[in-house]
Parts: sequence; C-alpha cells; structure tokens
Amino acid sequence: MTTLAILIPLKDFDIAKERLRSAGVENVSDRAKALARAVIAASAPRPVFVVTESPAVVEFSRRWGAEPLLSEARDLNEAAHFAYHALHDRFDHIVFVHGDLANPEGLGDFTPGPGVTIVTDLRRRGTNVLALPTMLDFHFAYGPDSKEAHVTEAKRLGLEYRIVTESPWALDIDEPEDLEEG
Repeated sequence: MTTLAILIPLKDFDIAKERLRSAGVENVSDRAKALARAVIAASAPRPVFVVTESPAVVEFSRRWGAEPLLSEARDLNEAAHFAYHALHDRFDHIVFVHGDLANPEGLGDFTPGPGVTIVTDLRRRGTNVLALPTMLDFHFAYGPDSKEAHVTEAKRLGLEYRIVTESPWALDIDEPEDLEEG
C-alpha cells in the first residue's frame, strides 16, 4: 500500500499575498486564512502537514487539523526541501499543494500516477500541485515558469512525469483578477 501525505507551505498570514496587498485588496489576511482552511479541509482524509516559518501559522494548522512543521526557510523552495526531507521516511509520496487554491475540493481523494505529477496554474506556467515519490534528490524550483523547471528536474532524475492543465486546482489566488474568477 502506498502512503501519501499532503504538504501545504504557508507564510505568516500578515505578510502573505503581497500582490493582493499592493493592489489595495481589503482583508487579505482573512482571505488567506479562509483559502488555507479550505485547502486543509479538502485534503482530508489524507495526513496533512503545513510547513511554515510562523508560530501563528503553527497554531492555525493545529486548530484546523494539520500537523505543523516549523521551518527556518527563507523561501518556498527551501521550505519545500525542508518538509520533503522531514517526511521522506514516513511516506512513499508527498503532494505539495499551494494554500491559496480557490477550488481545492477533492484533494484528499487525489492519487497521483507514477513519477511526478504537476498540476499547473491557469497560465500553465506555474505549479499549483506537485506530487512525487519520496527518497529522491529532487530540487524544487517554485517561482516563474516552475512547471518547466519541475519537468526538467523529473527528466534529470529519469522519472516519468505527467502535466495536468485542466483541473479545478489550476486557479490559485495571486492577483486581484484571480478573485473574480474564483
């Protein structure tokens, strides 16, 4: 039986979603919390972990049923690397899920195929969901064009990969116009 955990990286809610804040969107911290709560809830019944640098997010995670992993990472790639290695001996697969998905329903039922599965954002350039087996020397490459960077990494490791472009998980809330689509 394959064991799988869902891992959600979350920044402190008071600094998260900088592009929304810069655009003058109101109640950004509350919106970020609501999105994260929905992602955690949609990930059940799988084991759910939240990696964060924030003690406040550690408490939030516990309150909503996720196991927190406190990290000193300075960015998303460091946090992903830290959490992946913290969990690699407990699970066969880790599914990294952004905590700002507008439509997270069904995450807890997701079963990835062999190798690496990449669910892109609406622009088909980013990585909203990344599923991979553990025990790999995988180099995370979140940021601009992360989909292609993660494909390159799968190829470097000689892994099969699958790209999913049509998914309800493609909509993440980064820009003010994303709020209108959600």
